[in-house]
Amino acid sequence: MTHSDTPRRYGVAEQTRSDTDVERTCETIRQLGYGIIDGGYDGAQLAALSAAFDRAQQRHGGEHGGLDALKAIDEHNTIRLPLAYETAFLELATNAGILEICRKLIADYVILNQQNGIINPPNGMRYNQGAWHRDLPYQHFVSSRPLAINALFCLDAFTIENGATMVLPASHRLEAFPSDHFVDTQAVKVTAPAGSFIVLDCMVFHSGGVNVSAQPRRAVNHVYSIPLLRQQIDLPAALGEDFVSTPELRRLLGYDVRQPRSVAEYLAGRAPPRP
Repeated sequence: MTHSDTPRRYGVAEQTRSDTDVERTCETIRQLGYGIIDGGYDGAQLAALSAAFDRAQQRHGGEHGGLDALKAIDEHNTIRLPLAYETAFLELATNAGILEICRKLIADYVILNQQNGIINPPNGMRYNQGAWHRDLPYQHFVSSRPLAINALFCLDAFTIENGATMVLPASHRLEAFPSDHFVDTQAVKVTAPAGSFIVLDCMVFHSGGVNVSAQPRRAVNHVYSIPLLRQQIDLPAALGEDFVSTPELRRLLGYDVRQPRSVAEYLAGRAPPRP
């Protein structure tokens, strides 16, 4: 913005600085509850992620009873914990820009609370994410900073036709779900190109839109939270002790904040490290 483009103002003694894409996204999330940021992936990387998504979907279905079994429990449009199947999704979960946003908005210590592949089916089919919700559901409170951040990776472009995510701006600031009139008049459809992240304060109300196109719309959802919140799936137990070895990844995946199963385990965790 040049000097001539600077908005006129008077009586302003303080102003937020937003000089980078991460800072601008953080400011938008603080104010409105959501923002969009490019993930930094080129065409070849997106193609590799797309192929990995399809392989993970096949493996997930094969390991959990097949499509009919998953349909019976309304899980056929979700891939739980795709990073357990494809290392590409572990790398996606460690996107540098997203982790920087989490550190700025939440705290330096965040854990991956959940990762899910999300499929919005074509031709207007029913979609289990197509209802208004918070990603910390059943909670009616507000906090001075986010307890969790949702980073929804757009594997496919999000368009009006294929069911762009809808948000209720600034609803992370309100305890109660807004009135039907507010929802009808203020809901915003968020479109975004493939390769970008739609980033939400987990307390902002949002909903998946109806996909009336002929193709499924795919995304990978991540929730990062303070360590106090229980993971959707116990990642260390699900992935195994030897899944990752670096201290940074173990910390992110929750290996350092496991709940002690006994007093003895708790006390062992308090012991100082051996020299």
